[in-house]
Amino acid sequence: MTLLAELSPSLERVRQRLLPLTRDQMMLLMAAVNEIFLGIDTYLAHSISGTIRPYEWIPILFGPIAGALLLMAGLIALRRRPLASVIATVVLSASIVVGLLGAYFHLYRALLPDALPGQRVSVDLLVWAPPILGPLTFSLTGLLGISAAWLEHPPDSGVLLLGNRRRLALPYSKSQAYFFLVGLGSLATVVSSVLDHARTGFVNPWLWVPTVSGIFATVVAAYMGALDRRRRADLVIFTFAMALMILVGIIGAVLHVLKDLTASGAFIAERFIRGAPFLAPLLFANMGSLGLFVLLGPDDQQR
Repeated sequence: MTLLAELSPSLERVRQRLLPLTRDQMMLLMAAVNEIFLGIDTYLAHSISGTIRPYEWIPILFGPIAGALLLMAGLIALRRRPLASVIATVVLSASIVVGLLGAYFHLYRALLPDALPGQRVSVDLLVWAPPILGPLTFSLTGLLGISAAWLEHPPDSGVLLLGNRRRLALPYSKSQAYFFLVGLGSLATVVSSVLDHARTGFVNPWLWVPTVSGIFATVVAAYMGALDRRRRADLVIFTFAMALMILVGIIGAVLHVLKDLTASGAFIAERFIRGAPFLAPLLFANMGSLGLFVLLGPDDQQR
């Protein structure tokens, strides 16, 4: 029985008719879409300087290529899941490396290594420097995708099938892993949001809404991952937290777009590149959607 069926049997029946995909398939599809949009978002972020350095093209090009390879792996999985799992694992492992390297470069630019001790790190530097946690989204996508790439059998046992014969026993189930990853993603999202909004001094009290909702989602997701058995009330609270993340993300994206438009409503590309990042709030919606997809499992059959 899926977690969604425990939450609402009627919703599970509707889901099976409208979305006949397993949880792992949806997670891999989301990983592919995320890789593509990460490439686009990185291009917009790196365009602020006016000149994109050669090594800055790595995540820009990697995102769409990785997304295309993951979509191809999804098609291969319809007939040969072990091969598709290997392809996806290689691509997603590379995504983890790209994210870690990007975080290192961003962190290096946020520090003053030649300054006097005690002056090498400051809050202002962290706020105004390139977002340190931004590149780690590649790493999180890689971890999430790898979790989905390998079949768990029996369902919710934590035993992954690596090919036809090899097995890997994890200390927790795949459902718990998904909940923890959603919690980590929500934490990274809210921290990035706080650092971005700190540039405005939080003069607008509504800026605290994404902060509070992100912290709430992080705590709830981590709590769900720590549970071996979940009551229906737990699932209801988790669903509410994820739905709130989606709502906050959509409203935030609309508000960012409106802020980037001129007073007369005209579109100017430069304002969208250097103004409020219109894709950033959608990270809230993205994490909320991933959280809801966790409820589609555990997968009860190999497809």
